[in-house]
Amino acid sequence: MREICVIGGNRYVGKRLIARLLESGDRVTVINRGSSAPPAGVRHLVADRDDEDSLRAAIGSRSFDVVVDQVCYTPRQAEIAVRVFSGRTRRYVMTSTVEVYEYENSAEPVREDAVDPLAVLVDTALPWDDPAFREERYGEGKRQAEAVFAAAAGFPSVAVRVAHVLGGHDDFTARVDHYAERIRAGEPIAVPEKNHPATYVYVEEIADFLAWTTGQEFTGPVNAHANGPLTTQDICAAIERETGGRVEFAPVHGGETSPFSFARAYAMDNSRATALGYTFRHTSEWLQQAVSETLAARQEVR
Repeated sequence: MREICVIGGNRYVGKRLIARLLESGDRVTVINRGSSAPPAGVRHLVADRDDEDSLRAAIGSRSFDVVVDQVCYTPRQAEIAVRVFSGRTRRYVMTSTVEVYEYENSAEPVREDAVDPLAVLVDTALPWDDPAFREERYGEGKRQAEAVFAAAAGFPSVAVRVAHVLGGHDDFTARVDHYAERIRAGEPIAVPEKNHPATYVYVEEIADFLAWTTGQEFTGPVNAHANGPLTTQDICAAIERETGGRVEFAPVHGGETSPFSFARAYAMDNSRATALGYTFRHTSEWLQQAVSETLAARQEVR
């Protein structure tokens, strides 16, 4: 029986990951601030991951085969994690993001070496404790957090660069809702004049991939996304089929655009994951289901 620690994990991808680990017979410890109860069947430790003393006190003398960090957003948080978990885990899996490639604009899908964590400058003096700053610098915070883990000697780590996630009755992002409401109302949807496709992943499959990763030995960054990039039109076509409405796009030059519309190209390449032994499904296999279950849940609320 493995000992797995999940930091965060109370909602969306995290709770699905925990369910898969429990089903596999792992003993799961969840660390969070205690604002909401974790899933049944886990050991619950309450700590503020930004407070090193709090985190150290919570884990006590415990050690883990693998730690999966669902809520590491800054290099400061990464530095605390390295100090606290060094010598207490065999492997550390950080849930990162496609947004580490926010400066890319590539006609070809982006491979992991486009952002080498060991080449990223870490600046812990930036105001990472300011929620507004952290949200504005989301991609940069993740990039620098990856860099801290990668540079830590004797601390094997993985950075799972997660694509845009779709699906689930509990999708809290409201991005699909943004489109559905406008399609139902016949309102135009603002998109860039040149609107690029992007890579996505089904919420159930990214949970599968994270669970699979806990049983592997590789380290370093790995892109995690379904095969088959999607355009805004692809997603809206699936929403049209659910709502019965008609989409109207309004191309804009500069200015604010809708979610899932991108003025630059930074679709990821998942060939490393494939070479390591994991094959992602194609978006055509789950897109309609993902949209359907999200919108159905909203209808139930109404």
